Amino acid sequence: MSNKSSRTRLFINEAFIKGSEFLVDGNQGHYLVNVLRVREGELVTLFNGDQGEWHAEITKVKKGKAFLVILDKVADQTSDPDLWYIFAPVKKARVDYMIQKATELGVGYIRPVMTQHTNLDRIKDEKIIANMIEAAEQCGRMTVPQLDVMTSLDDLLENWPDDRGLIFCDEAGDAKPFIQIEKKFDKWAILIGPEGGFSAEERALIREHQNSIPVTLGPRILRADTAAVAAISLWQSYIGDWQHE
Repeated sequence: MSNKSSRTRLFINEAFIKGSEFLVDGNQGHYLVNVLRVREGELVTLFNGDQGEWHAEITKVKKGKAFLVILDKVADQTSDPDLWYIFAPVKKARVDYMIQKATELGVGYIRPVMTQHTNLDRIKDEKIIANMIEAAEQCGRMTVPQLDVMTSLDDLLENWPDDRGLIFCDEAGDAKPFIQIEKKFDKWAILIGPEGGFSAEERALIREHQNSIPVTLGPRILRADTAAVAAISLWQSYIGDWQHE
């Protein structure tokens, strides 16, 4: 194998076989050719979420596209903690930010939920997936989160799995600090509400759920995107894989 180093990582949704060839075009091809200005003979690191990391060599560069051949496996596959991120969509720029940060922080499953105060009735799945892939490429994780379709809060709670804890970021009532959460589940999810917060009826519905654990994020009222980063970071530090670093 070559002693050359790789300048970038790419997610390729294909099986890796040594010697196989791929065409990289679209946004990834633009990034390689027009931003990084790669040349023939350079290496890139590839991952597909299942087979670890592999080196590939660029064999030909054309306008907005590059051809590469798979070389050798350079790192075994790693797994991420079993954490879901459930959120009510907010303004576009903030959704982009939340998706990027949730991916960087190791979330494995992302699902938008419709609430009474949600101010968007649809989101572009293709944009979210592109943001997740880009964030995964840049942060070094070997997986891309799974994105599920938007659902209503009622349906979400009605079909909630019995073995997954639901951390409800709530600033009222008897919500406890994160550090006081009892670690009674192996699987977890974090629920973040819309910019206007959950309605009184929704808060009651969430709190009545047997797996719901109301949690406070501190004395200040946080925007939805800030709350997402704070909650996921606290979970990673107290329950997730940060504590093993």
